[in-house]
Amino acid sequence: MTQEVKEIFGSALASKVRTLGPSMTRSMQRVAEAVAKDPAGCAALTVTGLAELTGTSEATVVRTARLLGYPGYRDLRLALAGLAAQQQSGRSPAITTDIAVDDSLADVVAKLAYDEQQTLADTAAGLDTVQLGAAVAATASARRIDVYGVGASGLVAQDLTQKLLRIGLIAQAHSDPHLAVTNAVQLRSGDVAIAITHSGATGDVIEPLRVAFEHGATTVAITGRPGGAVAQYADHVLTTSTARESELRPAAMSSRTSQLLVVDCLFVGVAQRTYETAAPALAASYEALAHRHRR
Repeated sequence: MTQEVKEIFGSALASKVRTLGPSMTRSMQRVAEAVAKDPAGCAALTVTGLAELTGTSEATVVRTARLLGYPGYRDLRLALAGLAAQQQSGRSPAITTDIAVDDSLADVVAKLAYDEQQTLADTAAGLDTVQLGAAVAATASARRIDVYGVGASGLVAQDLTQKLLRIGLIAQAHSDPHLAVTNAVQLRSGDVAIAITHSGATGDVIEPLRVAFEHGATTVAITGRPGGAVAQYADHVLTTSTARESELRPAAMSSRTSQLLVVDCLFVGVAQRTYETAAPALAASYEALAHRHRR
């Protein structure tokens, strides 16, 4: 079996490790990297054996397994054994994530669909529901909501504000950095500012979030780099997946997919929390636009 095939089979686990890595301690990262690099070898180890291999403790191994989405090490070990069995069978996967310039459109559709599914699964696995719940609570009761994003993240920012407006909340998206800062100056306690940046280092997004933070607003960062600069001005951090990019699938495509999932989770949580006012507002907006759909 080629190294390429091994990498394909292990890509989902490796992607999850990349996504969750920044939230792990260094010792947990060693465990996660070991199982992603050699699932067959680690599947043969007891919890004690894996702890010794990685120079950590049994407790660290168990905590890592849980962070990766398994109830305990036994469940992780079973998953690794299944992955190892697939590798040893020598079966080629139905699809890979790399798109070639001469791929048929049918292959492009299949590969993109597979990649999107993996991105969504990795984002869901790494999303901290405690942080999400806190962001939902703050947004639901906010006097005003400002959302910052540029480029592809700016499109996601617009998507979120349109959703919030339809349930009767006061929200606006800012892609112009100067306008974003001048609006952030007006925020106070009881307001919410949301920054969307995959890299966690976009200055035009960080600056208005910093201003909002310093003026007492509750701040939220939606980012693929929870350890990035944006996090220092965020009361709540919602982590998106960090997917592997290729020549024909730039990072903006996968980051947008994961950002939209987080935005939808935030919106639905807010709609649930404000259902008595959100439901009539949604109904009213549907009614106001209904005649346009009948033409």
